[in-house]
Amino acid sequence: MGERIRKLKKIRIHREGNDTLILSLLLLVAVAALLWISFESKIPFWSFLGVFGIAWLIVLNFYRCPIRYFGADTDGLVVAPADGRVVVIEEVEENEYFHDKRLMVSIFMSLFSVHANWFPVDGKVKSVSHHDGNFHKAWLPKASEENEHADVLITTADGTDILCRQIAGAMARRIITYAKVGEECFIDEHLGFIKLGSRVDVYLPLGSEVCVEMGQATTGNKTLIAKLKKK
Repeated sequence: MGERIRKLKKIRIHREGNDTLILSLLLLVAVAALLWISFESKIPFWSFLGVFGIAWLIVLNFYRCPIRYFGADTDGLVVAPADGRVVVIEEVEENEYFHDKRLMVSIFMSLFSVHANWFPVDGKVKSVSHHDGNFHKAWLPKASEENEHADVLITTADGTDILCRQIAGAMARRIITYAKVGEECFIDEHLGFIKLGSRVDVYLPLGSEVCVEMGQATTGNKTLIAKLKKK
């Protein structure tokens, strides 16, 4: 497996949700306390607590961040960068970086998926860029190029370039990328976060062996999606 740099904090709730969760919980408690004090009947209190308590738990679920390790030799492997479902496996023309054909594997993240993103391969971050764009539904083919997206280009130890693209969608309008140019990156590390779910594309060299099928559910940092062709 080789030496790894473990940057993950052992947390169950993603740091991107800390402010939202704390502030919303304080507001929930304050309003619930006010209702308890202000009304002799406790129906308003229990009604509010039931509805907004469930809503807060849904938000809490949204920011969950399970601790995951791939737990195997990662040489030449490409691991799912996100939870979700495979919606695209096809050869495409990638004209922004490679200017040739690539094999694209796309994972669509639903509202109820874990929204953390992981590095799909071990390597070194070659470039990071953010592109403004539209907010089409993320599963549409045109979303890959036309929607707002962030690109992370990674070079593996044998010189293979892999592009990982975080894509905003109709609801997901905040992409966060932690990758920095020049740093080493590893499977098991967080690449970023997409709020409210969306899509992550991985561009692979032709000849890569795809290990998933259309419609297959993926688990971020667990599901093997491809094996790179040995040079």
